[in-house]
Amino acid sequence: MNDSPMLLDDFLNYIETIKGKSSNTVKEYQYDLRTFFKFLKIRYRLAPSNTDFDDIDIADVDIDLIKKVRIQDLYAFISYVDKERNNKNYAKARKVASIRSFFKYLHSKIKLIDENPALDLESPKTDSRHPIYLTLDEAKKLLDVIDGQFKERDYAIITLFLNCGLRLSELVSIDINKIKGDILTVVGKGNKERTIYLNDACIDAINNYLRVRPVKGLNDRNALFVSRKNNRLSQKGVQYLVKKYLQLAGLDATKYSPHKLRHTAATLMYKYGNVDIRVLQQILGHENVATTQIYTHIDDERLRKAV
Repeated sequence: MNDSPMLLDDFLNYIETIKGKSSNTVKEYQYDLRTFFKFLKIRYRLAPSNTDFDDIDIADVDIDLIKKVRIQDLYAFISYVDKERNNKNYAKARKVASIRSFFKYLHSKIKLIDENPALDLESPKTDSRHPIYLTLDEAKKLLDVIDGQFKERDYAIITLFLNCGLRLSELVSIDINKIKGDILTVVGKGNKERTIYLNDACIDAINNYLRVRPVKGLNDRNALFVSRKNNRLSQKGVQYLVKKYLQLAGLDATKYSPHKLRHTAATLMYKYGNVDIRVLQQILGHENVATTQIYTHIDDERLRKAV
């Protein structure tokens, strides 16, 4: 994207290197702010009226243009992505977060603007979504169907998802030297390391896989999970194998995903493990306990017993 304004590049460098945001978050902020800049050029009539939105050039967006922005412009932008680009509440809330972060940086960090127009910008209420998860029987059924050339590897992958509540990015990033006995260290969101304690099911599954894991000709000797071509198994590769086994188990592969297996782990821990919400927060690596709270809304049986 060679039409990226320097102002945006500097901000993205700041959130990645100083704030330690993940490359995924940086990409999302970049997309949101590019969309915002294009909208500003339409709103201020700085782009030819017949230009397709995606073709609007933003290379000339500079601090003089940004200084003109008022809170009305920000609400107009949220309204635009809602009506014209069909953004749902979750996507709109992310755009608000991107804009607030950008203007805070300009105002508080590098002091290029005297007032922060995004200070009172409210975020649209996101729907509190109940997590989708497998029942205990469905989880067992999923493990039972695992077979084929890579059955030990795939069994270890699904076992880790269902027992540890790993994120997809954390699972593919596992290095062999980060497993010490029953302790696994993974790199979580925002490049933060977190410790995961492995139960017997995970340790057995990993050990069974290590007996057959290729050793020669590896392109990444540290990678725990290796692909057919001896590379570190990719996120896409894991998504594919999870989908395959869901279908084999007669489960809806459009409804479930690796992230839903993480939800399953959290739900089963909360339901059967008598896990306190703060402990669950640590296990899942949530920065905020409010994120973990979705798992406390699900167990109607617990509520019935409590009543």
